Amino acid sequence: MKSPSDSSNFQTDRPKMPSAYGISQSSEGLLTWEWVSQCMANSRNYWVHSTRTDGRPHAMPVWGVWLQDTVYFATARNSRKAQNLAANPNVSVHTESGDEAVIIEGIIEEVNDRELFDAFTAATAEKYPGMPSEADPDPENILLAVRPQVVLAWCEKDFPKSATRWRFRN
Repeated sequence: MKSPSDSSNFQTDRPKMPSAYGISQSSEGLLTWEWVSQCMANSRNYWVHSTRTDGRPHAMPVWGVWLQDTVYFATARNSRKAQNLAANPNVSVHTESGDEAVIIEGIIEEVNDRELFDAFTAATAEKYPGMPSEADPDPENILLAVRPQVVLAWCEKDFPKSATRWRFRN
């Protein structure tokens, strides 16, 4: 899969919103992928939204890291979010900030690559003091990656001028 930061992999435009929001169709003020990447890397927590098998929504904050233009987080294999995502891999993840919003709509993939696991473990230890810098995979836990399909972002201070959407090619 191409990296999301490879501009041949996405189209950048304005999000579709009601006309009353005043979203310009001009490219002036569009945010960059580098801006998204910085916000994602700097966010301490991410909110993960999944859907229960009966259709009810489920939201949960998680610790995670932004590596290779991808959100990674770990969870117990039998957690509610893991069960939801195993049944329906569609997910929405966003930063904790509403002032510098980044919302990723994508597909969850379980990561079984040892090199990525080690990179995740090291990045987690750097981001969250007290976490181990080395670990072995635990069969009771899973590492998940969010592969973006659509990303929405804006700065509240200059909304709607900064409202930007990235749509990824399959």
